[in-house]
Amino acid sequence: MSDNQKRILQMLAEGKISVEEALRLLSLVKEEPDSGAARPVSTKEPRSSPKYLYMKVEPKEGFRNRCGGPGKGETGRVNIRIPMGLLRAGIKLKALIPAQAADDINRALKEKGIAFDIRDLKDEYLETLVTALGESEIKVDSREAEVSIHAE
Repeated sequence: MSDNQKRILQMLAEGKISVEEALRLLSLVKEEPDSGAARPVSTKEPRSSPKYLYMKVEPKEGFRNRCGGPGKGETGRVNIRIPMGLLRAGIKLKALIPAQAADDINRALKEKGIAFDIRDLKDEYLETLVTALGESEIKVDSREAEVSIHAE
């Protein structure tokens, strides 16, 4: 994966760009002509399509007790595994969303600062995103926690 592709996915993860913008940028990056430099030949087998999307949040020392509340014994850790089949099924179910509900969803997204029309979500967008996620790992290391998102 190129540095440009990684930067685009990082901006998407940080919410700086929409899924639509990320897909458009990723398609442009793929069309970039080779710089003429020889690329190393990979000896790895081609990756199969990822089966799960993993998201993990690990609070740093000093922030663990704040996440779980006093005396609850919780640490604020998050470890999520979402089957890609579930994401694909969700995209297909999008066709069943009534127009009024889609308008409500879009309005709620806009209020959160996300300029995205749910009706524009297409199967091929998800496959492009799944492929890109399968080739990358997104890590965010803040003062409070380490966040990791990747697909396998």
